[in-house]
Amino acid sequence: MAKRDPEKTARNRVINGLTGQLRDLLPDVLSETGISSEHSLHGIYGGKFADYIDIKNEVIQSPEHFIALYLEGLQKKAAVSGPAASHPQNLELLLRSPTLQEYLFTFLKRTYLRNLEALSKKRPSVEEAAVWIGQNNADYGLLITPRFNPRKGQWENDKSEIRHFAPLYWSIGHVLETGLVIPRRDERITFRSSEEYLDFFLNVLVRNSGSKYEYALANTYRDYVLSTPEPHRVPLLIPEFRYEGMSASHKYRLDFTIIDPLELTKIGFELSPWSSHGYLSKVKGLTQAEINSMAQNNFEREMRKHKDFFRKHGIFVLIYTDSDLANLTQVFADMKKYLEPKSRRIQLRFHIIHDILGRRI
Repeated sequence: MAKRDPEKTARNRVINGLTGQLRDLLPDVLSETGISSEHSLHGIYGGKFADYIDIKNEVIQSPEHFIALYLEGLQKKAAVSGPAASHPQNLELLLRSPTLQEYLFTFLKRTYLRNLEALSKKRPSVEEAAVWIGQNNADYGLLITPRFNPRKGQWENDKSEIRHFAPLYWSIGHVLETGLVIPRRDERITFRSSEEYLDFFLNVLVRNSGSKYEYALANTYRDYVLSTPEPHRVPLLIPEFRYEGMSASHKYRLDFTIIDPLELTKIGFELSPWSSHGYLSKVKGLTQAEINSMAQNNFEREMRKHKDFFRKHGIFVLIYTDSDLANLTQVFADMKKYLEPKSRRIQLRFHIIHDILGRRI
């Protein structure tokens, strides 16, 4: 039997308490407002939040924020509607009835908590909703709501469904939900479990790079994910992030990238041993000035790569040289700081309230 998520259990306890409050308030609300039934009440007020709030684009951080946006939207609708329209009348009734206000605010708080993940997480832009990884002829796409467009002969996101995507963006659960798509072909690679994806990640995606450092870190990441109680919530360690997307003539690749599932901030990890990033060959017969020029060009190309990734993709890159790579445990410790889903911090408040303070919401 799957282990219960204590955070969701605590949140459900709060939701059940709010449902009880609504049940107690209902008779007084109907009596005070003259509204005929609970069904009518919810039709007039409760079900209107999508009319008053731009839930497609708003990132809503708390129940209070949700209520404020609702009231702002109701007020705007009432201001532009004619006197015979329902919005001005609904606003006037709400202002006159303290009991209705208490009921509506409790209802909206419950609605927010029921939809916490969808309402509180940022949605990526269309441009950011596809990640392309890997080397030429061994590249793959990770999209949020992938669908193949036969007319264009390529994969794209179903933009209307991005906000409804249930797993955490760019997490293990994400790739289990969507799989990896094959560029320009109506085919995808799917995975039945975290273990199956991580085996592919280690022995196909990373092994092809030929880097012993990348392989060792990928193996540590695999063990880390499988040791967590909720592997599906761990952010992906994305290998070989392609600067030019699925373009064959790509400019750069990053060794590893992590995208925070909630904030959508990106951090890159570049492993830069001297043997592959600084060593100069065929220098026999060259002057010291010519050797210095070659070294400068190498250095400037590396720095340009990191600046370009930041400018185009918003990825800040941590660079690890030979002295760093001598201690891969510390390198992975740096990565691990970005592998804790921040959404846990929001839900943890329910534990604090109920299990420590003993309060009721």
